[in-house]
Amino acid sequence: MAVEHASERLVELLSRDDALQDQWVDAVAATLGGRISRAELERELTDLYQALTQALGKGGLDWRGEDYSEVRALLVEMSRTRARHGFTPTETAVSVFACKDVLAPTTDSTAEDITAYLQLTRLLDALGLFTIETYARAREEIISAQAEQLLELSTPVVKLWEGVVAVPLVGTLDSARTQVVMEKLLQSLVDSESEHAIIDITGVPAVDTEVAQHLLKTVVAARLMGAECTISGIRPQIAQTLVALGVQFGDIVTKATLADALRHVLHRSGAQQPAAPSTAGGDR
Repeated sequence: MAVEHASERLVELLSRDDALQDQWVDAVAATLGGRISRAELERELTDLYQALTQALGKGGLDWRGEDYSEVRALLVEMSRTRARHGFTPTETAVSVFACKDVLAPTTDSTAEDITAYLQLTRLLDALGLFTIETYARAREEIISAQAEQLLELSTPVVKLWEGVVAVPLVGTLDSARTQVVMEKLLQSLVDSESEHAIIDITGVPAVDTEVAQHLLKTVVAARLMGAECTISGIRPQIAQTLVALGVQFGDIVTKATLADALRHVLHRSGAQQPAAPSTAGGDR
């Protein structure tokens, strides 16, 4: 059977009974566990069913052709929606593959209908793979966006005092995160008009040569903005590691704790520090 004849026969088979759309919806709904409303699923698959029928009538079986642009657009939208709602690739692709059950041959099917059905399965297999590829790209975009959001949340810049901001770092410090730290710190210095910044690494589990270089770059960038940086959280183990590695911070001020760093910065800026609480039983 010619491809053109097969596509014409498929259009006839898909258009002859409105119940075919309902059967497709039923087959897909059974695999999604009620996580999509029946009304939404009907709208989604009805649009896809009609677009597929029209494409078969105009463009034959070439799913990459211009006549299948609407079909591909609907599949992209469906894949992205499934990815955002946490469906698996299988649950996404079954929305396409389940269409095979709609026109599955029976004992009464003619040889012509069986041949047309085989052409349809090849077409749906190709569209199903296209759906999975689109789903995978959508998931990668979502994961990337979530990673960026977590990176933003894990590097806050807080105002400690008038003219003093701090970046408390927790976790591993790599190139990507250092770039975020640098950008947020510099922007905060501009927004708050601060002249002093404290980079606290108390929550950084280990500091090696690479991490030290990242810190130095951040300090240099801040200095170019006219701000002085102090690095706090230098624990004894980290200090020993840096000495063993031969890492030198030059004229950058380092302190053991965030409190020490803040005290140093306030002293340098000439700000009045809060008085220490009086002890019980003091002078009268």
